[in-house]
Amino acid sequence: MQLADLSRGLDTIWVVLTAAMILLMEGGFALLEAGFVRQKNAVSIIMKVFVDISFGALVYYAVGFGLMYGKDWGGWIGSSGFFMGGDLTHLHLNISHDTYWLFQSAFVIAVISIVSGAVAERIHFRAYIVYTIFMTGLIYPIAGHWIWSPGGWLAKLGMVDFAGSAAIHALGGFAALAAAIFLGPRIGRFGEGGKTNIVPPSNLPLASVGAFILWFGWFGFNSGSTLSATNEAIGHIAVTTMLASAAGCATCILFTMLRYRKSDPPMVINGALAGLVGITAGCAFVSDAAAILIGAVSGIAMVFASEWLEARKVDDPVGAFAVHGISGSIGTLAVGLFAVPGSTAHAGLFYGGGWQLLGAQALGLAVVAVWGFALTWGTFALIQRFKPARVSRDEELIGLDVGIHGVPAYSQEHDFLDVDDLRNPR
Repeated sequence: MQLADLSRGLDTIWVVLTAAMILLMEGGFALLEAGFVRQKNAVSIIMKVFVDISFGALVYYAVGFGLMYGKDWGGWIGSSGFFMGGDLTHLHLNISHDTYWLFQSAFVIAVISIVSGAVAERIHFRAYIVYTIFMTGLIYPIAGHWIWSPGGWLAKLGMVDFAGSAAIHALGGFAALAAAIFLGPRIGRFGEGGKTNIVPPSNLPLASVGAFILWFGWFGFNSGSTLSATNEAIGHIAVTTMLASAAGCATCILFTMLRYRKSDPPMVINGALAGLVGITAGCAFVSDAAAILIGAVSGIAMVFASEWLEARKVDDPVGAFAVHGISGSIGTLAVGLFAVPGSTAHAGLFYGGGWQLLGAQALGLAVVAVWGFALTWGTFALIQRFKPARVSRDEELIGLDVGIHGVPAYSQEHDFLDVDDLRNPR
């Protein structure tokens, strides 16, 4: 076996394994979100995750991958690679196009899962399916083309985003914000006279396990983005990923103790995730010390963002915007500040690289945020013209598990259930 064949084989194994790690994160999303919402909506969370994986993969295979990585057309969209056909030679990969699609499909599934938590407990299942098709087939692939395709216009301007703080998390976070605002808050979430009612999580241990699974999968998310098993940066990427997530978590433990006089468990869980989101863009480009700072800032910003949303009566049950939108923005801009010389075409501002990289990062972030928000709002407005995007009041009060899916998540209160009542609720 020639050395080139061995390298190609090792890279293929590495990318497939890390793709599987990223796909496992869907289990993390399912447990995290099911633990954060009320028991009567746990099944609806699981069903949305199955939509993410199944519809997401199929639509991305048919349309999304071609728009994202196909032969460039004017720096805006791809024009080949639909159904994995056509010209893809411009990608210059050391792995097969099938292998690359598998890895990228895991990313697109993660994007739609970000929005899932923000619309929990009140979106209609059919509306979520339609939105998933739009996100995975149009909204994310086009933005991804701008940043990650060799001919993308933001890439040509110098924007870098190693594993997706902007392309995945900021996009998904601002899309989640649009969806949450469009649907409105859950019944009873905000009372008269500015009163805010807390909806307690149904199962924090479950949510914690989900966070741990996401934490594990993130090493595939970031390190796998090398697309090479022999890339010497893998170790550094894993270290910066660990340090940033630890800093985000530790900062939230201490900060909530000072701010609330109690260490807030949901905030701590989201603090770890905020650190992970924040480091995703720069994990290969920044120092260990910068990774700790990025994680810490992301954790604190997440707390303030959560309070800001609550003050404006925006209901985001799992903190999707605070974790992904805000931390993704911080991470994207941090590359322009902390990128070490030689890691990117231009070093960060604090390393003598001037304003060029930071400017490109800021422009790219603004474009992606507006794109994600506007296209999501437009998609839900389109859906609303044909069918309500939100469930009825009765369905929401009963719970989506029984009201929409016809089965409760937990049946300890019943020995037998009437099939007609469950499948045809009043």
